[in-house]
Amino acid sequence: MLAERRARWRARMAERAAAWSRRRQGIDRFPIEITRRRLYILPTRAGLGFSALLLVMGIAGLNYANSLALLIAFMLGGFVLVAMNLCHRNLQGLRIEGLVAHPTFEGDLARLELAMSSDLRDPRLGIDAAADSATTSIAELGAGATARIELRLHARRRGRQALPRIRVSTAYPFGLFRAWTWLHAEETLLVYPVPRGALPMPVGRSDRSDGASTRQAGNDEWAGLRGFRDGDSPRQVAWKVYARGLPLLVKEYTGGSSQLLHFDFAAMSGASAEGRLQQLTRWIVDAEARGQRYALTLPSLHVAEARGALHRHRCLEALALHGLPREPTHA
Repeated sequence: MLAERRARWRARMAERAAAWSRRRQGIDRFPIEITRRRLYILPTRAGLGFSALLLVMGIAGLNYANSLALLIAFMLGGFVLVAMNLCHRNLQGLRIEGLVAHPTFEGDLARLELAMSSDLRDPRLGIDAAADSATTSIAELGAGATARIELRLHARRRGRQALPRIRVSTAYPFGLFRAWTWLHAEETLLVYPVPRGALPMPVGRSDRSDGASTRQAGNDEWAGLRGFRDGDSPRQVAWKVYARGLPLLVKEYTGGSSQLLHFDFAAMSGASAEGRLQQLTRWIVDAEARGQRYALTLPSLHVAEARGALHRHRCLEALALHGLPREPTHA
């Protein structure tokens, strides 16, 4: 019971602190420069232990009138002040160039890329970034250099997901202090529906002017390999190539280019709205992997027939936002 109360109290304090920092800084529009007003700094556990050691040394030196102990204590106290200044200076002036949130599928880990640059005077070492539920990544920047920090964030549900605040921090050079700043980005993460469903793909019509019959997927011609993308079917993966130590690649076929597929939300019966969206997502991912042309029809939107990465994104975006309010709720 006591542990639960402490956890609730810590959660409330964290929420209040987050709300206060958001009101104080507002929404960040990149690029931004980390100024002194945005920085916070506190001692780490190692710093607190080191300070306690200095306090004991100072008291012992005064108690026993030991000049050598007092000298060492004051010298180490000066070292602590220098370490605090260097830690604070390691973040001050750092420039955050931008933040890119790559679309992903519901339930997967989204990829966030934070671009930053340093001035021409000082290198920036031991810079790390983290979000509420994202993994921590570390970057090293030389003087006048740029770097990207990649974060992984859980995609909770389809639609536009507001990004949590991102903490950029450092404990360089000695780990006695940690300086940090908060980034409140206005960017959002687009989350596609999860590609799921066992229904067979609709039969396409031929796009030949002579009216020739459409070919089945089994007669598709081999086109080559391409890089694996989120949502690709495991059946399309070239596992033999992957077993030889090469990156994950997906088989592509060109026979589907003679077919025009039409994916219609209203034509699907016997499934819930979410089930239909997931099945349509599965079909779009498979059709794009085969190189087929396809169109998408939703109750309030129609995407004309095409193919390619941009067309795939337009269709998946329409499925992700179907039936949802436009503005996402902040995490």
